[in-house]
Parts: sequence; C-alpha cells; structure tokens
Amino acid sequence: MHRFAVPVFLCAAFVALAAGPAGFDQDRLARIDPRMQSFVDRGEVAGIVTLLARHGQVAHLHAVGYQDIETKKPMRTDSIFQIMSMTKPVTGVGIMILAEEGRLGLNDPVQKYLPDFRGQKMVKSHDAESATLTKPSRPITIRDLMTHSSGMGNPPEGMDIFTSMDRTLAEAVAIYSQQPLDFEPGTRWQYSNTGIATLGRIIEVISNQPYERFLDERIFKPLGMKDSFFFPPAEKTGRIALLHTTEKGTLERSGPNLGGDSAKFRKGAKYPAPEFGLYSTASDLAAFYQMMLDGGVYQGKRILSREGVEIMTTIQDPNLPKPAAWTPGGGYALTWEVIKDPIGTLAYLSPGTFGHGGAFATHGWVDRKKDLVGVFLVQISGGPGGDAAKTAFMTMAGSALAE
Repeated sequence: MHRFAVPVFLCAAFVALAAGPAGFDQDRLARIDPRMQSFVDRGEVAGIVTLLARHGQVAHLHAVGYQDIETKKPMRTDSIFQIMSMTKPVTGVGIMILAEEGRLGLNDPVQKYLPDFRGQKMVKSHDAESATLTKPSRPITIRDLMTHSSGMGNPPEGMDIFTSMDRTLAEAVAIYSQQPLDFEPGTRWQYSNTGIATLGRIIEVISNQPYERFLDERIFKPLGMKDSFFFPPAEKTGRIALLHTTEKGTLERSGPNLGGDSAKFRKGAKYPAPEFGLYSTASDLAAFYQMMLDGGVYQGKRILSREGVEIMTTIQDPNLPKPAAWTPGGGYALTWEVIKDPIGTLAYLSPGTFGHGGAFATHGWVDRKKDLVGVFLVQISGGPGGDAAKTAFMTMAGSALAE
C-alpha cells in the first residue's frame, strides 16, 4: 500500500531528499523547473504547477510564473486551478461509490433514476433545415454516459449554461433529456459533457443531496482534499489562478470562457458542472490519483474497492473508434482515458496509464507500471503553449526515472 501526505509547501531540501527513495535521477528531475520556466519567459503561459509522486512519495512539487499576468502575482505550489474536464473521473468515482453500495447498476437505464429521459428520441436523418426523429433501439444506460457512447450531444442552441452557469443541475439535465440523441446508444464514441452532467444529477437523486455535497463528503474530506470545491469560498479566491489566452498573439487575461469570467470566481453560479466545474490544487489531485493507484484506498481510508478501480480503468469498447482527446493513443474506460496504442507511449507513458485532461491544458495521470502519479496545472485557452509544456513535462518525468 502506498501512502503519502502532501504539505501545503515543500522546500527544496525536502524535494531532494524525497527524490532518491522515489527512484528518480535527481539531475534529470532538476531540469523540469527551468524548462517550465522557459514557457513562461516566452509568454506562452502565465504560470505552471507540476507535481510528481512515486512509490507513494512526492518527489517534485514546483510552481513557476504567475497566477495573474496583469498583477504579476506569483504562482504558488498551493495555487487553485479550474481543472475543467479533469472533473469527469471524479464524478465517475462518485457513481462507482453508489454502485458499490448497491444503490445503482452500471447497466441500469438512465430513465430508471431520471424519468424525464423516458421516451427520448434519436435523430434518424437531417438536412440543413430539419431533422427526422425516431425511437432508439434501447434507452441510454449509465455505462453509456461513462464511456461517452450515449449519443447525447451539446445543450440546445441558445443555452449558454457552460458560461453563464445560471441554472441548477436539475434544471439543466431536465433540458438535456429533451434533446434527441445523435446516434444509437453504444454504437459510436462522442465526447459528451451533457452525458457526464447527467451522471452528476443521478448522484443527486440517489444520494438525496446536492452533487457537490456528496463529493465533498464521500471523496474530498476522506482524502484530505481541502482545496477542492465547485463554488469558491471568498477566503480562497486569492489563491485561484486566472485564465489567460494567446489567441491575439500575446499573452493576456482571458474574458468569459467555460465557467464564466475566471476573475469573477463564479459569483452567483448555480450549476456545479459535473463535467468541468471542479477547482483543485496539485496536492489535492495527487491524493485522489494516489487513491486510484493504490486500489481505492488512501491513508487507511477506502473510497473504492480494488475491483472497482480495475473496472473503472479498463477500456470498455477497444474497437470503438475514438478521436484523440487528451492524449494520443488513448481509449475510453469509465470516465478515464487509458493509453492503449503505441503512439500514446511517445510521451513516456506506459500502456495502461490512465488519466484525464482539461480544456485549459491541465492534466493528471497514473502510470501503474512506473508506480507514478503526475499532475500538470496551467490556465491557458488558445495557443500551443499549454499542450507543449504538458508534453514536455510528461516526457521529462518519464525520462527522469533512475530505476
């Protein structure tokens, strides 16, 4: 069993001491910080936080750059980020908790818990002006939602819920339920934010409490994830890294995007966004990933069974075509992306590595073969800098292993 506790700050001396037992080449590990700083110096990103843990020990935790390019507020190792779609596997773990308590079945039809989905239609054909609807061969299931194979598409035109966040989860999912499916459930892969949101609503209905409260009580508090939340408390907004963009050729603070204006900290928001809404830190995420690496337990607190972790991280439809989402060469398990093709190993990720990325270039992964957890946090929309820095970090992390 691997266990580690991540402090708020790690001094350089502690990192050096931890690196040896964790099996890293310390000289190679030391190359990461200046390389990440180079992306800041070139104006490609505002700031980055990186973390590596191996054999249950944190070997690297470092921050470069700024939380806010305008005020030059330094990035900190405990800076808080909008982790965007890295939220999806957290929602998936919430579903698995309920499954392991016998409160739902992964093959259950969604309509069993959300009656609004009864009678849902599917697009049979369409042209520029109209669409012909038909009844799908079967209702969508929880498994379909978790594997992005439900056929659920985007919110209806004119509904800017991802920016305004002005509806409750119950209100939003009720609207999603009335949209026709894009294809027969289980026959194609299509990334579906509305499908993951629906999982969040199922959690609410079965647990009889708000989605965000269930995750706080069943995942965040047991794992000590004290800086993970959906609606920022006022006393923590000063540690939140703001979103930046390079779409106009120079790095600047971004305007409204997913989650609204990052500088307004979702003031007045109602929608928790189980598909992208979580704020978190590198240390909090490392605890979550370590729990998954250690078979569902962390510091003596069991979140999932070992079998549940194995099921979650096993590709469900290996032959189902899937475009590259967050990592080339990945297939989809139950809310996790898993490296299955050789192209995915070019970033020094072992086959079977599972993880997830986010819209603002954030990423986290668990490499079971290397007994390694990696977290990469940045807040950038547009431009190649975020993805380039992420790939560099992954590669340098893999190449720094001494054993």
